[in-house]
Amino acid sequence: MPEAEAVRSMFGGIAKRYDLANHLLSGGMDYWWRRVLVKKVKQMNPSVVVDLATGSGDVAFALKNKLADEVSVSGLDFCQPMLDEAEKKRLERTPSPDINFGIGDILNLPLEDNSVDAITVAFGVRNLENRNQGLQDILRCLRPGGKLFILEFSQPYNWFRPLYYSYLKYILPTIAGWVTKKPEAYDYLGDSIEGFPSTQKLIDELDVAGFHDMKATRMTLGIVAIHEGVAP
Repeated sequence: MPEAEAVRSMFGGIAKRYDLANHLLSGGMDYWWRRVLVKKVKQMNPSVVVDLATGSGDVAFALKNKLADEVSVSGLDFCQPMLDEAEKKRLERTPSPDINFGIGDILNLPLEDNSVDAITVAFGVRNLENRNQGLQDILRCLRPGGKLFILEFSQPYNWFRPLYYSYLKYILPTIAGWVTKKPEAYDYLGDSIEGFPSTQKLIDELDVAGFHDMKATRMTLGIVAIHEGVAP
């Protein structure tokens, strides 16, 4: 698993061009993936929602836009330059959405026990230095019956895998290097995706961490999935 300081430094270096790179590299599919995630969160009618590894805040903004006005939405990340981008986007919107962005490491969350109804993590679980520790700390923060939603890259369908891995290895770093001037960050992205567990293996990890009623929704030929787990 990656070292936390290396991940923090890497994301800090690409923060200003992060959104543009995401939209280009996903062919705009990232908008749809977020819509599906937010729809799942909305169905549970939460009162308190926290988006972890919030980055530039796109998931937090989507949640605040679709959930009821009285729902509390916060975004936490351990990379200050990414949070700076999120706060800048918040202030540019009219009216500025009521979202609290702040520093927070998934391995040691600044949240009270049993205090959150729904926690989302979009493309952040893959970057954890200790995934089991992070999942257990998330579980600590959820109220009984609360849910974790993980939107993350996954292993694509077998027939599509060779083509997809060629894209990750050769095309993605080239495009990302042109956009962000940091192609090495996207070499890491491809490697981390190839090494990430399958949907079933991540369900098994959620089970070990203490979650119940896990399920996974695969999207876009299996290259991404939304995993759900319920706090006992």
